[in-house]
Amino acid sequence: MTDFAGRFVWYELMTTEPEAAEAFYRSVVGWDAAPFPGGPGGGYTVLSAGGRGTAGLMAIPPEAYQAGARPAWLGYLCVDDVDKAAARLRAAGGAVHLDARSIPGVGRIAMAADPQGAAFYLIAPEGAGEPTPPPGRAGSIDWHELHTTDWEAAFGFYADQFGWAKGEAMPMGPMGTYQLFHAGPGDPEAAGGMMNSPAFPRPAWLYYFHVDGIEQAVSRVEAGGGRVLQGPHEVPGGGWIIQGLDPQGAMFALVGPRR
Repeated sequence: MTDFAGRFVWYELMTTEPEAAEAFYRSVVGWDAAPFPGGPGGGYTVLSAGGRGTAGLMAIPPEAYQAGARPAWLGYLCVDDVDKAAARLRAAGGAVHLDARSIPGVGRIAMAADPQGAAFYLIAPEGAGEPTPPPGRAGSIDWHELHTTDWEAAFGFYADQFGWAKGEAMPMGPMGTYQLFHAGPGDPEAAGGMMNSPAFPRPAWLYYFHVDGIEQAVSRVEAGGGRVLQGPHEVPGGGWIIQGLDPQGAMFALVGPRR
């Protein structure tokens, strides 16, 4: 059993313009980039922070684009057995959009969605796997946020499938509850939160990339052709966040100190 079961261990941008997207995120987040020809779909770029791989980037396959796929970030949830996890997920009302397949040097993956429609990957890495950079460093992924139509049902699904545990429930007035979750009962720090988001076009996961200064990052987003949708806003703990769209239309978020 991997030590990372039930946790997000990788992140991937599927986009229409890989070279332009790479330039944007290298500027905004500060990631380094290098090709990884053996990745899914052939041409694949690994984005790294501090010499450690953090995320990947690839073109949306033509057949997927024709079927309606658009630029988006997807997270990879680690499991011990992808085939069994996909079967359990289907039985619980989720969907499998890409059947399990093995990628040499990477592991076995499948693309799935929860019962409300938020998409993610399942992965059983080859070998023991390794974690992405810890939160709080430039280029790390600090927070995982589910925007959905029924967070209580969604939490029950992820708890049953991946062993997640509830953290603090934060009241947001007319917006309802923001429920923190831990990626395992023994994890001391929350991994993210979930909430009902009627304004979102469809249920989706939003990932927060750490930057050294949020105001400086806003300037880089705008200079690179992206758009800030919300923020900067202060969040508990003293950090500042923004939510935005990259030039190709994928939604992302940033978190960091105010400078």
